[in-house]
Amino acid sequence: MKLKTLYREIVKKGIQEDVRKPQEIEALLKNNRKKLEALDKAKKDYFDKDSLFNPFADSRILCGDIDKNVKSMIVGIDVDGAELLLVDRLKQKGKKIDLVISHHPQGFAYAQFYDVMDLQVDVFVKEGVSLSVSENLLNSRKQQVARRVSAANHSRAVDAARLLEINFLCMHTPCDNCAYQYLERMFKKTKPSTLGQVVDSLFTIGEYIDAAKNNNPPKIVVGSRSSRCNNIHLEFTGGTEGPQEIYKELAAKGVDTIIAMHQSEEHFKKCKESNINVIFASHIASDNLGVNIMLDYLEQKEKFNIYEFSGFRRIKRKK
Repeated sequence: MKLKTLYREIVKKGIQEDVRKPQEIEALLKNNRKKLEALDKAKKDYFDKDSLFNPFADSRILCGDIDKNVKSMIVGIDVDGAELLLVDRLKQKGKKIDLVISHHPQGFAYAQFYDVMDLQVDVFVKEGVSLSVSENLLNSRKQQVARRVSAANHSRAVDAARLLEINFLCMHTPCDNCAYQYLERMFKKTKPSTLGQVVDSLFTIGEYIDAAKNNNPPKIVVGSRSSRCNNIHLEFTGGTEGPQEIYKELAAKGVDTIIAMHQSEEHFKKCKESNINVIFASHIASDNLGVNIMLDYLEQKEKFNIYEFSGFRRIKRKK
């Protein structure tokens, strides 16, 4: 599969699994086209043209030959200069690697990754929080993240990949969307009534079993195994953690339990203050879940030789 085709398939799957309706995403892309048309010629040169078909700012081909026929890839959760040097060494030793994939964004995909946070509004609205409250709280948090990210040296890893002539791609929110919908469907079917049952359900998933073997299992951090749960909210997609003030709003709408990949200490304290139970599913295991579902999808199109590194473990879903 050509690199440009593989990239388009990742975007397609990400849209299929998005919490937003397809027509909402199409409206977003259409609005981006209008923005481009309104620019003068000089500004059009640095407009992100991928945003005309890809609603996920944190997922891009970072460098390489888009016409390269990809037969083998090495996949990691975080890929930086050290991992790229490792790939170069592996290639010197004879490993055939056509593409490096990082789950977490790098380069220009990291520079504006916070744009994907907008989809959190739809997740909050789905729980019953009003649109205006969701948008106002999210916008404030998004600006906070943007200020933090602006200080980073975004291009280090991409520069390394370019010098080493490595095809480099990152896929973040499309994979997180896959993990979110997978767990949504599972809990809708199993209907756990206690936190203990939620954790037991997670332990039926290969990625969490693997995490447990490495001393990083799903954990109840607020509540106990016998704590009852009726309304579970998943913090699995939308770029990064949302606004801390949202927990009070979610509790008012009946959310009693949050399953998060991870939380900052401040977000954890706000959940506790709002009397919401919290389960940490394990960050990297949850990332692995989404990446594996995406790779399952891609391998329905074509088989690849996939190498693991940087915290990634290939676990295929049973059909």
